[in-house]
Amino acid sequence: MQFYVYILRCADDTLYTGYTNDLPHRVRMHNEGKGAKYTRARRPVELAYHEEWEDKSGALRREAAIKKLTRADKLKLIDKGTEQ
Repeated sequence: MQFYVYILRCADDTLYTGYTNDLPHRVRMHNEGKGAKYTRARRPVELAYHEEWEDKSGALRREAAIKKLTRADKLKLIDKGTEQ
């Protein structure tokens, strides 16, 4: 099973970081208002960045690390991810 850490860009240009094992479904849930409370009032959201992980614990640790980054560092991560 794959696990994903992702960053969403919200309609108000804020960033939201999360974790899931079904990325397309999770993004859809955020856009339907059934995702995180934070994103409900900031729809629509778009997937800006994601990473795949083989294990849940690694994905959760990475999610926590990304959440601690500054906005500028998250934007650098997004830019680096889109270059690949």
